[in-house]
Amino acid sequence: MPLYYSKHDINVYHEDCLTYLKNQPDSSIKFTLTSPPYDDIRDYKGYSFPFEEIAKELWRTTQPGGVIAWNVADATVKGSETGTSMRQALYFMSLGFRLHDTMIYAKKNPMPAGVSSKRYHQAWEYIFILSKDAPETFNPIMTKAKYGHLGANMKHRGRDGEMNYVKTKRNEYTKVRNIFEYSVGGGHSTKDKIAFQHPAIMPEQLARDMISTWTNLGDTVFDPFTGSGTTAKMSLLLNRKFHGTELSSEYCEITKQRLEQAPTALFYESN
Repeated sequence: MPLYYSKHDINVYHEDCLTYLKNQPDSSIKFTLTSPPYDDIRDYKGYSFPFEEIAKELWRTTQPGGVIAWNVADATVKGSETGTSMRQALYFMSLGFRLHDTMIYAKKNPMPAGVSSKRYHQAWEYIFILSKDAPETFNPIMTKAKYGHLGANMKHRGRDGEMNYVKTKRNEYTKVRNIFEYSVGGGHSTKDKIAFQHPAIMPEQLARDMISTWTNLGDTVFDPFTGSGTTAKMSLLLNRKFHGTELSSEYCEITKQRLEQAPTALFYESN
């Protein structure tokens, strides 16, 4: 395989992801985090995106209990959305994946819609959490509960429509909701200026949250569309291993430079 970069268990291959995947054993990948070149929203130098072939290989290579975090959105064509994202999710399900969660990546500072547009500002993207059986690893991000110190009568409506009340003790901390908000663009997605030579940057905090949630220390993260290298960098900082593929030599070089400039294992977690 054409290995472009390898250091600290971070491996970036200058290679088509299908070629890479076809050389991997069955059930060998625990976690995939990626944002593919969906709907031709950006110019990726003419590279094609054979979605169904890639999805089949991801099904074959994902291990039982493994998870894919698939970050996608829809192009707007003739004033309306294409619906490609949902069709991709349904295709993954037809292969056998569970749609474990539909998470929302909400942009705090979205690009405004034109004055003449008959749509509201497009402010979010999907993160489909696809699992092969139940996820093996789940490390939820927790936040302090607003009323964690108080007891409560929790309402629950049964199948018969009757409202039942159960006396319960609230937990001090609770899981965050599945809508994740991030500021995007210069100075927000990353401080790495070189990353903006790529047309679509995944926010570093998004990658950090997904990797922390679905993997443990020392696990391996895979990204078939490494792009500007955000998933590689955050895997390094979170003390995970990383394998990623990228067809563009220019983007491989961006990833290499970001990794060379990054500290090693900045964030440690107890799993």
